[in-house]
Amino acid sequence: MSKLKFGWSEVSLVPEGKKINLAGQFYERITDTVRDQIGVTALAIESDDIAIFCACDLESASSALIKSARDILKKIEGFPYDKVIVNAIHSHTSISYARSNDSYGSTLNVLSQYAPENVEYDEFASDTSGDLLDGEEAHAFIAEKIAEAARLAYANLKEGKFAAGFGRAAVGMCRRVCYDDGSAKMWGDTNFANFTELEGGNDSGIEMLFITDENEKLTGVVANLACPSQILEHRSVISADFWGDVKKNLRKKFGENVCLLPLCSPAGDQCPRDMIRWVEPESPINDPNIIRENVPARNADPSMFDEAGCVRAARRISDEIFYAYEDITGYISDTEFEHKIIELDMPLRRVTIEEKDRALGAIRDFFANHKGAITFKDNAAMHVHAGTVTRYEVQQTVETDPIEIHILRLGDVAFATNPYELFLNYGNQIRARSKAKQTFLIQLCCGSKGYLPTEKAEKGGHYSAYVSSGCTGHEGGDLLVRKTLGEINKMF
Repeated sequence: MSKLKFGWSEVSLVPEGKKINLAGQFYERITDTVRDQIGVTALAIESDDIAIFCACDLESASSALIKSARDILKKIEGFPYDKVIVNAIHSHTSISYARSNDSYGSTLNVLSQYAPENVEYDEFASDTSGDLLDGEEAHAFIAEKIAEAARLAYANLKEGKFAAGFGRAAVGMCRRVCYDDGSAKMWGDTNFANFTELEGGNDSGIEMLFITDENEKLTGVVANLACPSQILEHRSVISADFWGDVKKNLRKKFGENVCLLPLCSPAGDQCPRDMIRWVEPESPINDPNIIRENVPARNADPSMFDEAGCVRAARRISDEIFYAYEDITGYISDTEFEHKIIELDMPLRRVTIEEKDRALGAIRDFFANHKGAITFKDNAAMHVHAGTVTRYEVQQTVETDPIEIHILRLGDVAFATNPYELFLNYGNQIRARSKAKQTFLIQLCCGSKGYLPTEKAEKGGHYSAYVSSGCTGHEGGDLLVRKTLGEINKMF
């Protein structure tokens, strides 16, 4: 058994002298206003095996992006490019890098077939002055930065130690609301007589690793939380959201050189907002699902759409990290370390002929009756129907959707990745039956395959559970759970 080595690096994702198109909404937000730095934080671990984690302050980490980064690393002789694990924190205030050929089919192609000529789009949130980093150029820029972070972390490998920790912070909560007719809505209104329950639960746990040098001086923290980083998701600023504030808090206490590797646990149906004690945004936001009427004032959290909410969530997380650090009684310098890479064929969620025809009818009716410019509300509504038609076309020639997952053992600790916005229940099933003493689960990792809802959510419907919201459905979720558990428990 070899001595453990750890190496950290951090590379900025803020482009110099250019604006960026922010990812994560159904309308364009172009800005160069930096609230806090976004970047790639990498942690390399080496012993009898190798892993290089790259946590990106991005909305997603697509398979195409990871391939581009690995292609760069392949050029370095002897570099373990296949051992690079790339995840996104799901910030909606970071760089959009989408390319037209990065996914199955194109919803834009479907819509364009039925749109009248010279249709206008309401781009009210855009500032197109100055140079813009977008599309192919943004993709290449981010791939270079991921490769740079991985290379530096690997070069910085030195003997070190680690200790596991655990804490609890009330940050993530279920965002899908159920009604008495069996339907459900993401961001649904609960101040409504037909509201019955939240569709799922929440997980306040934070899995942690504290990494030190060989003299037990802290070099970085790994934190795994079941909540996407999207408090500021509607604002037009560059930000790592609450993880950016957590990093500031850690460095204030432990020093400017301490790194943070943020990992988002399965949280496809989670958000940082209390759907019961609803607190309105401080200023209007452009999201049709968030609009409320006659909202009573609540004595609850600050607005979880704004700065005050971001600071509060970060304080909850940071405090738990501080408490867990104080509880450490010993560090480990050598232990079992194994890293397995698996390709898994997931069943493609299919669309019926009836569903396709209904979606086509909705698109035709929309363009036949719509007047004026296309707004973000129209874009959100038509995206669902266009996605349904696209899936119907794709499934004629594609049966399965291959994914890449990573399973690791570090002593008593397990890590498992998936490329989805995976609903919480799947993560709970894995953690509950894992033989590891502690299980880190990382969603939106080495791929961006959309939401993976439960069967209950599929029956309830709405965004995140529609066919067009992701590549696979609950049958795929069950397969992922079984395969992940089998691989983890074989290691233990």
